[in-house]
Amino acid sequence: MTKVRDPAKLTVHLYDLRLGGVAFSMVGLAAALADRGHRVDLLLCRARGQVLAHVPDAVNVVELRPSTLFASAACMALAAPLAALALLRLYLRGPTLPTAQSIRYVPALVRYLRRERPDALLSAKTMSNLATLYAAKLARVPTRVVISERAHLSSMLKRAGFELLAPTIRRTYLRADARTACSDGVADDLAIVAQIRRDDVVTIYSAVVHPGLVELAKAKVEHPWFERDAPPVILGVGRLGPQKDFPTLLAAFARVRRRRRARLVILGEGTKRPELAALAKQLGVAADVDLPGTVRNPHAYMARASVFALSSRFEGLPRVLIEALAAGCPVVSTACPSGPEEILAGGAYGRLVPVGDARALAEALVATLDEPPPKLRLQRRARDFSVERAVDRHLDVLLGGSQSSR
Repeated sequence: MTKVRDPAKLTVHLYDLRLGGVAFSMVGLAAALADRGHRVDLLLCRARGQVLAHVPDAVNVVELRPSTLFASAACMALAAPLAALALLRLYLRGPTLPTAQSIRYVPALVRYLRRERPDALLSAKTMSNLATLYAAKLARVPTRVVISERAHLSSMLKRAGFELLAPTIRRTYLRADARTACSDGVADDLAIVAQIRRDDVVTIYSAVVHPGLVELAKAKVEHPWFERDAPPVILGVGRLGPQKDFPTLLAAFARVRRRRRARLVILGEGTKRPELAALAKQLGVAADVDLPGTVRNPHAYMARASVFALSSRFEGLPRVLIEALAAGCPVVSTACPSGPEEILAGGAYGRLVPVGDARALAEALVATLDEPPPKLRLQRRARDFSVERAVDRHLDVLLGGSQSSR
C-alpha cells in the first residue's frame, strides 16, 4: 500500500540526460515523486540529452551555470583541499569529459542549495555525488543529502583510469546523510572502495517497470527482420563502447549461425560502431547483423525478439535486462559485476555465462532459442523492479525513515 506523506521539497541531481539507464531511472523517479504530491526539482549541470523529452511538466528542470576553473578550484579548496588537488588533476587529464566538468558546477550548487533549501537532495553517479557533497558542506543548509552509486565502482574507476579518485571517495562519501546503491553488488563494492560499513549502504533497485511499458511493447516495429515467419532475432541494446563488449556477442552469434538460422540486431550508438561493422564482416555474418543505431522505442523490439543478450563486462543494475523481462523476452547475460545475477536470481530467470566467453554465450543463446521460458514468468519477475517500489524505498531514505534492506 502506498504511504501517505506530507509534501516535501525534493531535488534530484544529475550531470545531464544523455541516453542511458541512469537518466531514465532518475527521470522516472522524479516524475513518480511529483505524482505523490512532492515539489520536485530536476537539477542538471547541462539540460541536454535525449531523455530530457521524457521529463513531465510536474517536474521543474533547473540548469546550473558553470563557473571558471579558477573559481571552482577555489571553492573546492575551501570544501576539501586534498580532494581539490585530485579533481584538478582529473580535469587536466580530460577537461572535456562530463566527469571532469562536474567540478565547475560546485559554486552553482552552493548557490542553489542556499536559495532553494530543499528538504532532501538525491544525487546520482560518482562525480555528481562528490560535487554535491562539497557544495552541501559549503552551503551549510539543513538539506538532507543522499547519494546514489549506479555502477560497479571499482570496475569503473579501473577502466576509466580514475583510480586516483578512490581516496577522495573514501574521505567524502562519509559526509552523506545516506548512501544508496542500485544493486547489492554495487553496494558491496561501494563499501569496499569507500571503506565504509556495508550496513551504511542501502540497496534500492532502480525505478524501471511502469504501466506505460506495456503500451510501448505493443507498438509496431518498422524493421523487416521482425516480420512473422522471419528467422529468430537475437537483440542487444546499449552504447557501442567497450563496457558492453559487443565483439564477444558478435563472436557468439557467428557460432550460433553455424548451427542454425538467426539474425542479430544491436540497438545503440557509440565509438565502436566501425569496429563492430568490420568484425561482423570478418566473421562472415555481416548479412545477418544490423546496427540500426538508437531507436525511440526499444521495448517494441524486445517484445518481438527471440532472445535478448547482455554481453557487458560490468554494470550496476542493467535496466535493459529488466525491460526485456518486462516485455516477456527470454534473456541471456554475462554474470558480470554487478546486477545480472541479482536480476536473474542466479540463473532462475535466464542463463548466465562468464564475461568474455563467446563459446559459452553461443551455447546459452542456442539453448534459449530451443527452449524459451514462459513469458508470464519473466514478466512477473520484472515487477520486482517497479517504479512504485523504488519510490517507496527512496522516500524512506530521503525523508529519514527506515533504512532496512529492500
